Amino acid sequence: MSETPVNYGIQQECSPLSVALVHYPVEDRAGKIVATNITNFDVHDIARVSRSYGVEKYVIIHRLQEQLMFVARLLDHWRVGRGATFNPKRRTALNNVVLAENLKEALALFTKRPLVVATAARDLEQAPPITFRQLRSRLEEDPGEKVLLLFGTGCGLATEIIEQCDYILEPIAGAAADHYRHLSVRSAVSICLDRLRGTW
Repeated sequence: MSETPVNYGIQQECSPLSVALVHYPVEDRAGKIVATNITNFDVHDIARVSRSYGVEKYVIIHRLQEQLMFVARLLDHWRVGRGATFNPKRRTALNNVVLAENLKEALALFTKRPLVVATAARDLEQAPPITFRQLRSRLEEDPGEKVLLLFGTGCGLATEIIEQCDYILEPIAGAAADHYRHLSVRSAVSICLDRLRGTW
């Protein structure tokens, strides 16, 4: 990943929580391992909600250089290009976005391995479960412990990723009578961050 800026212009904040959006390896509807495309909406919207909740790093993980270079050009525009003066608030939100080719590279962004927590829309058993309340308590009681919250695109994180995690966060439970759980990843990130860092 020599040509992709992995960590430039990042705004360092005293926060124990970071998020990562995984585009590979993830599953499709048939359960096959695939790579999904990075979308402009996910870059901007997750960066904005991450900034609003004091997230330290928003890591975008993809194995393809073409996809990472697309994000690098977008970041250049909003951080140092015309977008930086056109919309300073957008620049501030995107300051914490960093790029990585895989989970190992994402973990290398931290001086000490963070607690890695996977998210899923269904109950899984590849790692121990943790509730929102339990994880929030850990964040509040030990701000020195870094936490990296993983979100999958497509139809969710691949098993090989989940097996590298320390915990799996409980699925978001809504109020639909039929237990409908098909949220966009942007919505899922927003709900999770509010439950873990919001004041209510």
